[in-house]
Amino acid sequence: MRLTLRVLNRTTLNRQLLLGRAALSASQAIERLVALQGQDANPPYFGLWSRLASFTQDDLTSLLYGRRVVRSSLLRGTQHLTLAGDYLWLRPLMQAPLSRVRQAGFGRGTRSVDLEELAMLARGHLTGRTLTRSQLRDLLAERWPQAEAPALGWSAQTLLPVVHTPPSGVWNRGGGTPFTLAEEWLGRPLDPAPPVERLITRYLAAFGPASMMDVQAWSGLTRLGAVMSAMPLRKYQDTEGRVLYDLPDAPLAPEDMPAPVRFLPYYDNLIVAYADRTRLMTVEQRRVVCVGAIVYPTFLVDGFVAGRWDLRDGDLVVEPFDPLPEPVMAELADEGRRLLAFAGAPGAVSWIGP
Repeated sequence: MRLTLRVLNRTTLNRQLLLGRAALSASQAIERLVALQGQDANPPYFGLWSRLASFTQDDLTSLLYGRRVVRSSLLRGTQHLTLAGDYLWLRPLMQAPLSRVRQAGFGRGTRSVDLEELAMLARGHLTGRTLTRSQLRDLLAERWPQAEAPALGWSAQTLLPVVHTPPSGVWNRGGGTPFTLAEEWLGRPLDPAPPVERLITRYLAAFGPASMMDVQAWSGLTRLGAVMSAMPLRKYQDTEGRVLYDLPDAPLAPEDMPAPVRFLPYYDNLIVAYADRTRLMTVEQRRVVCVGAIVYPTFLVDGFVAGRWDLRDGDLVVEPFDPLPEPVMAELADEGRRLLAFAGAPGAVSWIGP
Protein backbone atom coordinates (compact mmCIF):
# COMPACT_ATOMS: atom_id res chain seq x y z
CA MET A 1 0.00 0.00 0.00
CA ARG A 2 1.34 3.43 -0.96
CA LEU A 3 0.74 6.28 1.50
CA THR A 4 0.07 9.80 0.30
CA LEU A 5 2.06 12.64 1.81
CA ARG A 6 -0.95 13.96 3.68
CA VAL A 7 -1.85 10.57 5.18
CA LEU A 8 1.74 10.24 6.36
CA ASN A 9 1.69 13.78 7.72
CA ARG A 10 -1.60 13.40 9.57
CA THR A 11 -0.68 9.99 10.98
CA THR A 12 2.60 11.38 12.29
CA LEU A 13 0.93 14.40 13.88
CA ASN A 14 -1.72 12.20 15.47
CA ARG A 15 0.86 9.97 17.11
CA GLN A 16 2.79 13.04 18.22
CA LEU A 17 -0.28 14.50 19.96
CA LEU A 18 -0.33 17.49 17.61
CA LEU A 19 -3.78 17.13 16.02
CA GLY A 20 -5.43 18.01 19.30
CA ARG A 21 -4.09 18.59 22.78
CA ALA A 22 -4.29 15.30 24.64
CA ALA A 23 -5.84 14.66 28.04
CA LEU A 24 -2.68 12.94 29.25
CA SER A 25 -0.37 13.63 32.15
CA ALA A 26 3.16 14.83 31.48
CA SER A 27 4.58 11.42 32.39
CA GLN A 28 2.13 9.65 30.05
CA ALA A 29 3.10 11.98 27.21
CA ILE A 30 6.83 11.48 27.77
CA GLU A 31 6.32 7.73 27.78
CA ARG A 32 4.42 7.94 24.49
CA LEU A 33 7.12 10.11 22.89
CA VAL A 34 9.91 7.85 24.26
CA ALA A 35 12.16 10.82 25.09
CA LEU A 36 12.15 14.60 24.77
CA GLN A 37 15.14 16.37 23.28
CA GLY A 38 16.60 18.49 26.07
CA GLN A 39 19.89 20.22 25.28
CA ASP A 40 18.40 23.36 26.84
CA ALA A 41 16.05 23.52 29.78
CA ASN A 42 12.96 25.17 28.33
CA PRO A 43 12.27 23.37 25.01
CA PRO A 44 10.85 20.18 26.62
CA TYR A 45 8.38 22.35 28.54
CA PHE A 46 7.22 24.07 25.34
CA GLY A 47 7.00 20.70 23.58
CA LEU A 48 4.69 19.30 26.23
CA TRP A 49 2.61 22.48 26.37
CA SER A 50 1.94 22.20 22.63
CA ARG A 51 0.73 18.62 23.04
CA LEU A 52 -1.24 18.51 26.29
CA ALA A 53 -4.64 19.91 27.28
CA SER A 54 -3.48 20.77 30.78
CA PHE A 55 0.21 21.33 31.44
CA THR A 56 2.19 23.64 33.70
CA GLN A 57 5.90 24.03 34.30
CA ASP A 58 5.45 22.43 37.72
CA ASP A 59 4.16 19.23 36.10
CA LEU A 60 7.54 18.48 34.53
CA THR A 61 9.65 20.04 37.26
CA SER A 62 8.03 17.81 39.89
CA LEU A 63 8.77 14.73 37.75
CA LEU A 64 12.44 15.68 37.58
CA TYR A 65 12.75 16.31 41.30
CA GLY A 66 10.70 13.20 42.06
CA ARG A 67 13.14 11.05 40.03
CA ARG A 68 10.36 9.85 37.74
CA VAL A 69 11.94 11.62 34.76
CA VAL A 70 15.67 11.87 34.19
CA ARG A 71 17.86 14.00 31.93
CA SER A 72 20.86 12.33 30.33
CA SER A 73 22.79 11.72 27.12
CA LEU A 74 20.71 9.26 25.12
CA LEU A 75 19.48 9.27 21.52
CA ARG A 76 22.22 10.20 19.04
CA GLY A 77 24.41 11.01 22.03
CA THR A 78 22.40 14.15 22.80
CA GLN A 79 20.56 15.30 25.91
CA HIS A 80 17.05 13.89 26.39
CA LEU A 81 14.44 13.59 29.09
CA THR A 82 12.85 10.20 29.55
CA LEU A 83 10.94 8.24 32.17
CA ALA A 84 13.17 6.65 34.78
CA GLY A 85 11.91 3.18 33.89
CA ASP A 86 12.62 3.73 30.21
CA TYR A 87 16.10 5.05 30.95
CA LEU A 88 17.06 1.70 32.50
CA TRP A 89 16.78 -0.09 29.14
CA LEU A 90 17.30 2.83 26.77
CA ARG A 91 20.71 3.93 28.07
CA PRO A 92 22.42 0.53 27.48
CA LEU A 93 21.16 0.52 23.87
CA MET A 94 22.70 3.95 23.36
CA GLN A 95 26.24 2.98 24.34
CA ALA A 96 27.36 2.43 20.74
CA PRO A 97 26.12 5.84 19.49
CA LEU A 98 27.59 7.51 22.58
CA SER A 99 30.95 5.86 21.95
CA ARG A 100 30.94 7.10 18.36
CA VAL A 101 30.10 10.63 19.49
CA ARG A 102 32.93 10.51 22.03
CA GLN A 103 35.46 9.26 19.51
CA ALA A 104 34.48 11.84 16.90
CA GLY A 105 34.50 14.77 19.31
CA PHE A 106 37.15 13.87 21.85
CA GLY A 107 39.17 10.93 20.56
CA ARG A 108 42.10 13.11 19.53
CA GLY A 109 42.26 14.76 22.95
CA THR A 110 42.28 11.43 24.82
CA ARG A 111 44.66 9.37 22.67
CA SER A 112 46.90 8.70 25.69
CA VAL A 113 44.00 7.76 27.99
CA ASP A 114 42.94 4.22 28.85
CA LEU A 115 39.17 4.52 28.58
CA GLU A 116 38.43 1.60 30.88
CA GLU A 117 40.57 3.19 33.54
CA LEU A 118 38.92 6.55 32.95
CA ALA A 119 35.47 5.03 33.41
CA MET A 120 36.54 3.22 36.56
CA LEU A 121 38.20 6.30 38.04
CA ALA A 122 35.24 8.53 37.15
CA ARG A 123 32.85 6.06 38.77
CA GLY A 124 34.95 6.16 41.91
CA HIS A 125 34.88 9.95 42.02
CA LEU A 126 31.10 10.00 41.57
CA THR A 127 30.19 7.21 43.97
CA GLY A 128 28.09 8.68 46.75
CA ARG A 129 28.14 12.25 45.45
CA THR A 130 27.30 14.60 42.62
CA LEU A 131 29.96 16.54 40.71
CA THR A 132 29.67 19.03 37.91
CA ARG A 133 31.32 18.17 34.61
CA SER A 134 34.08 20.68 35.30
CA GLN A 135 34.70 19.30 38.80
CA LEU A 136 34.98 15.76 37.45
CA ARG A 137 37.17 17.00 34.60
CA ASP A 138 39.63 18.56 37.05
CA LEU A 139 39.83 15.39 39.13
CA LEU A 140 40.49 13.26 36.04
CA ALA A 141 43.11 15.74 34.82
CA GLU A 142 45.19 14.94 37.88
CA ARG A 143 45.62 11.44 36.44
CA TRP A 144 46.02 12.53 32.79
CA PRO A 145 47.52 16.05 32.80
CA GLN A 146 48.69 15.57 29.21
CA ALA A 147 45.15 15.04 27.88
CA GLU A 148 42.77 17.78 26.82
CA ALA A 149 40.93 18.51 30.05
CA PRO A 150 37.45 19.15 28.56
CA ALA A 151 37.68 15.85 26.67
CA LEU A 152 38.04 14.00 29.98
CA GLY A 153 34.77 15.29 31.41
CA TRP A 154 32.85 14.73 28.20
CA SER A 155 34.31 11.25 27.82
CA ALA A 156 33.12 10.28 31.29
CA GLN A 157 29.62 11.44 30.31
CA THR A 158 29.55 9.00 27.40
CA LEU A 159 31.27 6.07 29.11
CA LEU A 160 29.20 6.01 32.29
CA PRO A 161 25.41 6.02 32.82
CA VAL A 162 25.10 9.39 34.53
CA VAL A 163 22.05 11.60 34.91
CA HIS A 164 21.97 15.37 35.22
CA THR A 165 20.03 15.91 38.40
CA PRO A 166 17.78 18.93 39.05
CA PRO A 167 17.91 21.86 39.02
CA SER A 168 19.66 20.96 35.76
CA GLY A 169 16.97 20.85 33.08
CA VAL A 170 14.43 22.77 35.14
CA TRP A 171 12.50 25.67 33.57
CA ASN A 172 14.67 28.79 33.22
CA ARG A 173 17.60 27.24 35.09
CA GLY A 174 21.17 27.12 33.79
CA GLY A 175 24.56 26.61 35.39
CA GLY A 176 27.06 23.77 35.49
CA THR A 177 25.94 20.32 34.43
CA PRO A 178 25.81 17.93 37.41
CA PHE A 179 26.80 14.27 37.10
CA THR A 180 25.20 11.62 39.31
CA LEU A 181 25.51 7.87 38.79
CA ALA A 182 22.21 6.73 37.37
CA GLU A 183 21.99 3.59 39.48
CA GLU A 184 22.40 5.64 42.65
CA TRP A 185 19.88 8.30 41.65
CA LEU A 186 17.26 5.76 40.59
CA GLY A 187 18.05 3.05 43.13
CA ARG A 188 17.85 0.39 40.42
CA PRO A 189 20.32 -1.31 38.07
CA LEU A 190 20.27 -0.84 34.33
CA ASP A 191 19.01 -3.62 32.06
CA PRO A 192 22.15 -5.55 31.03
CA ALA A 193 20.82 -6.75 27.66
CA PRO A 194 17.72 -4.92 26.42
CA PRO A 195 16.42 -6.03 23.01
CA VAL A 196 16.71 -3.45 20.24
CA GLU A 197 13.26 -4.55 19.03
CA ARG A 198 11.82 -2.80 22.07
CA LEU A 199 13.25 0.51 20.92
CA ILE A 200 12.02 0.03 17.34
CA THR A 201 8.51 -0.81 18.56
CA ARG A 202 8.37 2.28 20.77
CA TYR A 203 9.67 4.47 17.96
CA LEU A 204 7.07 3.27 15.48
CA ALA A 205 4.28 3.77 18.00
CA ALA A 206 5.32 7.40 18.37
CA PHE A 207 6.67 8.26 14.91
CA GLY A 208 5.59 5.61 12.41
CA PRO A 209 5.15 4.69 9.68
CA ALA A 210 8.86 5.16 9.07
CA SER A 211 11.77 3.73 7.16
CA MET A 212 14.73 1.88 8.57
CA MET A 213 16.84 4.98 7.85
CA ASP A 214 14.39 7.08 9.86
CA VAL A 215 14.76 4.83 12.90
CA GLN A 216 18.54 4.99 12.59
CA ALA A 217 18.56 8.78 12.19
CA TRP A 218 16.43 9.22 15.33
CA SER A 219 18.24 6.72 17.52
CA GLY A 220 21.84 6.86 16.32
CA LEU A 221 21.88 3.09 15.97
CA THR A 222 23.07 1.42 12.76
CA ARG A 223 22.50 -1.83 10.83
CA LEU A 224 18.85 -2.19 11.80
CA GLY A 225 17.72 -3.50 8.42
CA ALA A 226 17.94 -7.19 9.27
CA VAL A 227 16.34 -6.65 12.67
CA MET A 228 13.36 -4.77 11.27
CA SER A 229 12.90 -7.21 8.39
CA ALA A 230 12.62 -10.04 10.90
CA MET A 231 10.05 -8.26 13.07
CA PRO A 232 6.31 -8.82 12.48
CA LEU A 233 5.79 -5.30 11.12
CA ARG A 234 3.40 -3.98 8.52
CA LYS A 235 4.97 -2.54 5.37
CA TYR A 236 3.89 0.46 3.32
CA GLN A 237 5.51 2.61 0.66
CA ASP A 238 5.78 6.38 0.48
CA THR A 239 5.23 8.37 -2.70
CA GLU A 240 8.86 7.78 -3.70
CA GLY A 241 8.58 4.02 -3.27
CA ARG A 242 10.58 3.82 -0.04
CA VAL A 243 9.59 1.03 2.35
CA LEU A 244 7.95 2.25 5.52
CA TYR A 245 7.45 0.02 8.56
CA ASP A 246 4.68 0.24 11.13
CA LEU A 247 3.13 -1.72 13.96
CA PRO A 248 0.55 -4.22 12.66
CA ASP A 249 -2.39 -2.72 14.55
CA ALA A 250 -1.42 0.97 14.39
CA PRO A 251 -4.13 3.03 12.65
CA LEU A 252 -3.54 5.54 9.87
CA ALA A 253 -5.09 9.00 10.04
CA PRO A 254 -7.28 10.26 7.19
CA GLU A 255 -5.63 12.85 5.00
CA ASP A 256 -8.47 15.34 5.45
CA MET A 257 -8.20 15.42 9.25
CA PRO A 258 -7.90 19.07 10.38
CA ALA A 259 -4.52 20.12 11.80
CA PRO A 260 -4.43 23.20 14.06
CA VAL A 261 -1.49 25.59 14.15
CA ARG A 262 1.17 24.55 16.62
CA PHE A 263 4.42 26.08 17.89
CA LEU A 264 7.30 23.62 18.27
CA PRO A 265 10.47 24.43 20.25
CA TYR A 266 14.14 24.07 19.46
CA TYR A 267 15.04 20.45 18.58
CA ASP A 268 11.47 19.21 18.82
CA ASN A 269 11.00 15.43 18.53
CA LEU A 270 8.85 15.81 15.46
CA ILE A 271 11.52 17.66 13.48
CA VAL A 272 14.55 15.51 14.35
CA ALA A 273 12.98 12.05 14.18
CA TYR A 274 13.40 11.31 10.46
CA ALA A 275 16.12 10.99 7.86
CA ASP A 276 13.55 12.03 5.26
CA ARG A 277 11.58 14.99 6.65
CA THR A 278 9.42 15.73 3.62
CA ARG A 279 6.33 14.58 5.56
CA LEU A 280 6.80 17.85 7.48
CA MET A 281 8.70 20.31 5.29
CA THR A 282 10.32 20.79 1.93
CA VAL A 283 14.00 20.23 1.34
CA GLU A 284 14.48 24.00 0.98
CA GLN A 285 12.71 24.68 4.28
CA ARG A 286 14.81 22.06 6.02
CA ARG A 287 17.93 24.03 5.11
CA VAL A 288 16.51 27.01 6.98
CA VAL A 289 15.20 25.05 9.97
CA CYS A 290 18.10 22.61 10.44
CA VAL A 291 21.31 24.64 10.28
CA GLY A 292 24.38 22.66 11.28
CA ALA A 293 23.71 21.24 14.74
CA ILE A 294 20.86 23.69 15.42
CA VAL A 295 17.19 22.88 14.84
CA TYR A 296 15.25 26.11 15.13
CA PRO A 297 11.77 26.54 16.63
CA THR A 298 9.05 26.16 13.99
CA PHE A 299 5.32 26.51 13.66
CA LEU A 300 2.93 24.26 11.78
CA VAL A 301 0.14 25.40 9.47
CA ASP A 302 -2.14 22.71 8.06
CA GLY A 303 0.25 20.16 9.53
CA PHE A 304 3.39 21.35 7.76
CA VAL A 305 6.27 23.59 8.82
CA ALA A 306 5.41 27.12 7.70
CA GLY A 307 8.04 29.25 9.41
CA ARG A 308 10.21 29.92 12.44
CA TRP A 309 9.58 31.70 15.72
CA ASP A 310 11.53 32.99 18.68
CA LEU A 311 11.08 34.75 22.00
CA ARG A 312 12.95 38.06 21.95
CA ASP A 313 12.83 40.51 24.85
CA GLY A 314 9.48 39.10 25.95
CA ASP A 315 7.90 39.22 22.50
CA LEU A 316 6.98 36.26 20.31
CA VAL A 317 8.49 36.92 16.87
CA VAL A 318 6.83 34.89 14.10
CA GLU A 319 8.61 34.57 10.74
CA PRO A 320 6.56 32.81 8.02
CA PHE A 321 8.32 31.39 4.98
CA ASP A 322 5.50 32.57 2.69
CA PRO A 323 2.54 34.95 2.97
CA LEU A 324 -0.28 33.47 5.05
CA PRO A 325 -4.04 34.04 4.79
CA GLU A 326 -5.56 36.38 7.35
CA PRO A 327 -7.49 33.59 9.15
CA VAL A 328 -4.27 31.61 9.60
CA MET A 329 -2.44 34.67 10.91
CA ALA A 330 -5.26 35.23 13.38
CA GLU A 331 -5.06 31.61 14.53
CA LEU A 332 -1.30 31.91 14.94
CA ALA A 333 -1.70 35.12 16.90
CA ASP A 334 -4.19 33.49 19.27
CA GLU A 335 -1.95 30.47 19.81
CA GLY A 336 1.03 32.77 20.17
CA ARG A 337 -0.64 34.73 22.95
CA ARG A 338 -1.32 31.47 24.75
CA LEU A 339 2.36 30.57 24.36
CA LEU A 340 3.40 33.93 25.82
CA ALA A 341 1.09 33.37 28.78
CA PHE A 342 2.55 29.92 29.38
CA ALA A 343 6.09 31.31 29.25
CA GLY A 344 5.21 34.23 31.53
CA ALA A 345 6.49 36.60 28.84
CA PRO A 346 5.14 40.17 29.03
CA GLY A 347 5.25 41.04 25.33
CA ALA A 348 3.11 40.61 22.25
CA VAL A 349 3.09 38.67 18.97
CA SER A 350 5.04 40.38 16.20
CA TRP A 351 5.73 39.39 12.60
CA ILE A 352 8.74 39.30 10.30
CA GLY A 353 8.72 38.31 6.68
CA PRO A 354 6.54 38.23 3.61
